[in-house]
Amino acid sequence: MPFSPAPSAPPRTWYLRRGKRAFDVLLALPLLLLALPVLAGAALLLWLQPGQRGVLFRQPRPGLHGRIFTLYKLQTMTEARDAAGQLLPDAQRLTRLGRGLRATSLDELPQLWNVLRGDLSLVGPRPLLVEYLPLYSPAQARRHALRPGITGWAQVNGRNAISWEQKFDYDLWYVAHASFALDLRILALTAARVLGARGISAPGQATTEAFRGSPPPSSSSE
Repeated sequence: MPFSPAPSAPPRTWYLRRGKRAFDVLLALPLLLLALPVLAGAALLLWLQPGQRGVLFRQPRPGLHGRIFTLYKLQTMTEARDAAGQLLPDAQRLTRLGRGLRATSLDELPQLWNVLRGDLSLVGPRPLLVEYLPLYSPAQARRHALRPGITGWAQVNGRNAISWEQKFDYDLWYVAHASFALDLRILALTAARVLGARGISAPGQATTEAFRGSPPPSSSSE
């Protein structure tokens, strides 16, 4: 059954109807061409890593209106497993090279191809895991009213260092206020955050903790 976000879609300005997609393509294409030598070098280094299986990470993610697409990233973790065949924790599978790629956000560069395909926008709520879809509240589901992005308002306001509730608040604020000026601001802030390598992981986590649903609002009786 197709996933449908809750009502209350963002205002359909000309920029959201036409301009945002054009802006994505006009910027993503030259960026991808410029990034090809970097991607080739990173892929070669990954391929030479012991225990590395492949250099490209592929994962289904929900996009616009919850439609599923394949997200591409550089593979920053090994497939190391325990004696029972279960994947080891992220911290044990994340290689030194993988940490470096994540710290510089170079692992995200293949997503420029997702932008050109129309799966992603340069700016929008980050696409999360498919298994999170049934966990969203009706308000949180509105983050799918816009095409997801490589970066977003939540990413420049803490990324993985903030709580899930804060991330969703930032995502919903962006959905309600998306504009060309805001996208330019987010892209500029993203460049600054990448250079500063801030918010890469949640405190005490190699990446970020899993989303398990929002707690129901507390009620009190008098």
